[in-house]
Amino acid sequence: MADARESDSATLLGDGRVLIVGGQNDRVLASAEIYDPKTGKFSPTGSLDAPSENHTATLMADGRVLIAGGDPSGGDDQTPLASAELYDPKSGTFSPTGPMTTARKRAGAALLGTGGS
Repeated sequence: MADARESDSATLLGDGRVLIVGGQNDRVLASAEIYDPKTGKFSPTGSLDAPSENHTATLMADGRVLIAGGDPSGGDDQTPLASAELYDPKSGTFSPTGPMTTARKRAGAALLGTGGS
């Protein structure tokens, strides 16, 4: 990996690659990488609008990944994020989406049968 990470997310994409987002090492990261098990290599992809660790990452029915909440600065005393972004594996980019009504970090998320999360 280009950046060592902890408190990041890893999401299995529909094509078998793995999206690794954010986390921290000596600082909270906005970067993301793709792991391709066919080649055994990591490659950079788009970056979050803002650094985040302890967020959720949910694979949506359309193949995009919803990144929601998290911690922008690290540490237990920091204010959680209400922001959410969508990662599009076709373009390799993140784009902001509407914020959550309540800020969260270390939360869980699951894809509902209706396609929402």
